[in-house]
Amino acid sequence: MLYIVAIAWMYVVILMSLTETSFVAGAATFIFYGVLPLSVLLYLLGTPMRWRAQRVKAQQELAALRAQQASAEAALDPATASPDGAQDAPVTPAGPKSGQPDQ
Repeated sequence: MLYIVAIAWMYVVILMSLTETSFVAGAATFIFYGVLPLSVLLYLLGTPMRWRAQRVKAQQELAALRAQQASAEAALDPATASPDGAQDAPVTPAGPKSGQPDQ
């Protein structure tokens, strides 16, 4: 919606600049009524979109860093890492426990 309004305003400004009596007045009208105010307006109204994009990029980088750390930890300790990524229960040795007689 915002770009439709910007395009319509530029159309009006172009027609205004074409009806000026000299080239200098037409160029000044185009720049000071069209390009300059429209660029400021689009910059200010586009700020929330830029903030959202930065936030999404930061979240994606954080997720990639966590995945990289998890894979590095798994590579360092292959005994605790299973192929499917699930944590297995610790293995207890078979046989009599210390302090208990055999039966």
